[in-house]
Amino acid sequence: MNMRVSLLLGAASVLALGACATNPDGTTGTGLSRTQQGALAGAAVGALYGAQRDDDDNNQGRDAARGALVGAAAGAVVGNILERQEQSLRQVMTTPGVQIINRGDHLQVILPSGLLFGSDSAAVSGQAQNDLYGLAQNLQQYPNSRVEIYGHTDSTASESYNLDLSERRAQSVGGILTAAGVSGQRLVMIGRGESQPVASNDTEAGKAQNRRVEILIRPTN
Repeated sequence: MNMRVSLLLGAASVLALGACATNPDGTTGTGLSRTQQGALAGAAVGALYGAQRDDDDNNQGRDAARGALVGAAAGAVVGNILERQEQSLRQVMTTPGVQIINRGDHLQVILPSGLLFGSDSAAVSGQAQNDLYGLAQNLQQYPNSRVEIYGHTDSTASESYNLDLSERRAQSVGGILTAAGVSGQRLVMIGRGESQPVASNDTEAGKAQNRRVEILIRPTN
């Protein structure tokens, strides 16, 4: 990789680091919108791809620059779509406890199992169905995405039982979305059982956090 390409990639890295800022609450954030973050990340990836694509060293700088431009445009588009979709989701999914997180390249929706299901049940409650129908409406409004639905449990029962319960719960959530009009070809339903805890299973509060359904919305173009 020649000096010009190295400088271009180095500049992208510096921009990414320089974008970090301290939020008013004391946490560290980027200080950039998701659209801007997407453009920056896309530029860096596009530059690297462009530099590696051509074996002619004389053209690597040009290829990297072109790749950066294309990558920035694509990243900005994805970031902008996710920003708008996130805002829309927050308007239709209003049940306390539901989390909607913009990860930059995908959206993560976390639904506590206590809101979705009764104890040891895979039947979706009426209250939760309202939020899922709102989610389905949002997914139809933004159709260019893959939707991954993961069921999770705590470690109270046996590992095999928890895996089966998590699979049935993921399937139930997917069934509501398809019944509400979302194409089944967009959906993947997977049970994780107790294998991916987010908190300690030694406390009731931790177990409650581990009992959840996570929905990942990944743009496809």
